[in-house]
Amino acid sequence: MSQLTISRLALLVLSILLLIGCGPNGSYIVLVTATPQGAAAPPDGSTGGGGPGQDDAGGVSMTITPYQTPNPTTAPTPTFIPTPNPTRAAIVDPFEQQVHVVQFGDTLGVIAERYGVRVEAIVEANNLPNENVLVVGQSLIIPTAIQAVGPSFKTIPDSELVYGPSVGDFSVAAFLEGRNSYLARYTENISGRNWSGPELIERVAVEQSVNPRLLLAALEYQSRWISRSEVSGDDLLYPMGYYERPDRVFNLYLQLDWAAKQLQAGYYGWRIRGLAATTLIDGTRVGFAPGLNAGSVGVQTLLAQTRRLDEWRIAAGHAGLFDVYVRLFGDPFQYAVEPLVPTNLTQPPLAFPWADEETWYYTGGPHGGWGTSSAWAALDFAANEEPSGCFTSDYYARAVADGVIARSEHGLVILDLDGDGDEGTGWTIFYLHVESEGRAVEVGDRVQVGDPIAFPSCEGGVSFSTHLHIARRYNGEWIAADCTNCLLNDGIAYPNMNFEGWTVFSFPREYDGSLIKGDDYREACACRADYNVFAPGNGN
Repeated sequence: MSQLTISRLALLVLSILLLIGCGPNGSYIVLVTATPQGAAAPPDGSTGGGGPGQDDAGGVSMTITPYQTPNPTTAPTPTFIPTPNPTRAAIVDPFEQQVHVVQFGDTLGVIAERYGVRVEAIVEANNLPNENVLVVGQSLIIPTAIQAVGPSFKTIPDSELVYGPSVGDFSVAAFLEGRNSYLARYTENISGRNWSGPELIERVAVEQSVNPRLLLAALEYQSRWISRSEVSGDDLLYPMGYYERPDRVFNLYLQLDWAAKQLQAGYYGWRIRGLAATTLIDGTRVGFAPGLNAGSVGVQTLLAQTRRLDEWRIAAGHAGLFDVYVRLFGDPFQYAVEPLVPTNLTQPPLAFPWADEETWYYTGGPHGGWGTSSAWAALDFAANEEPSGCFTSDYYARAVADGVIARSEHGLVILDLDGDGDEGTGWTIFYLHVESEGRAVEVGDRVQVGDPIAFPSCEGGVSFSTHLHIARRYNGEWIAADCTNCLLNDGIAYPNMNFEGWTVFSFPREYDGSLIKGDDYREACACRADYNVFAPGNGN
């Protein structure tokens, strides 16, 4: 992709976003339908909520070797055979095509993820002349009918997919120490900083709240970066086996970022969106066995993106990724924490993340904690400042509750509310797009509600204008800001996000939503207006 094309794309995105936000908001015309996989990188070249970015390759020359069917080996017998989850009724009938009526805010990307199909399949089934334009009320055929059902084998417990209690003090660097492993020696430059292989695994794990052991096992299963001392060719450029956007998603970080998003798509799709099927690399529709758990569906979803039916069944069975996991870390079910999220979960009291005397704006309603595939756990806020675009705010983002700073890294801070300093246990608050310079906290600091944390900026993640992105996790799972209309399973009930009595409600489109307290109402907007402002004496 040329530099001119990148500049034009960036200008287009900036003009759409107008003022503030992690992503789209406020448009009344459905134009961008598929998730913009090839969007230009943000100014700092880092990645985040809207998708990864990195210096353009300038056109990567490569030779893609034909996919080879794995040769299954004799896998160890699991020490614990988990019982199937109770069979659930499919929210979307996987044996019939569906008809979706386009709603305000729908995009082909959102619709495709909702039904677990590819954007291209919807375009083809409906002979859409322009995939970038939809009309509210339009009926779309969704080709969801499945041709096969996948394995009922449970690969991992839910707690091994998320960055949860079982991670503990696990260290990727310590795990690789003493191994003649290519991953241990690998380095990659992102925005002028060299990151080691272990650091990149940890970075993706923290950003997306995905278990680093699972990322390691998936990387080893796909391209053997742990067991080999040297890696070359396609295994070097595309270590997770994803070739569909070869000039945009290459090298370890972006491939891991993509893989983690697939894990999240399956996990949260099954957990809260009624996902019943996925699509293999050759377009074959496959259903998930109804007795699976969310963690295993996440794994099967990832494996489906790069495999055909027979290959997928092997990879998702006991001789596939599970075998590699056992050889690296032992039986994954020894780490199980169940239930990961209790059925009676309640949110502790939270304050707004700014000082009482300040004016801030509600600029982004519920959207992905990290990427659309995760639960819509995050909100965006911006201080009352004249500049637009990316700059370092003069106003601190503040502690919403008492707690301990569990992590402070590039662009993000994690506040642990149970006070043990472990970001994988209990409630945590995820601050994103916060400047590294001038932070008022360090890891291990105990803070009280209202204490300064860091200045909002565009650092970390995809951001085109300065703002604070704030989200909740519980035991490593992204907790949707409003799950009133979620298709929940396992008796889980996510509590709505609430700040000082203001309750969050989501609209059908990501980034749209409201905050309501009694008769007071605020609506998210990538703007500064009376209906999205929180000012002293005005509801704040």
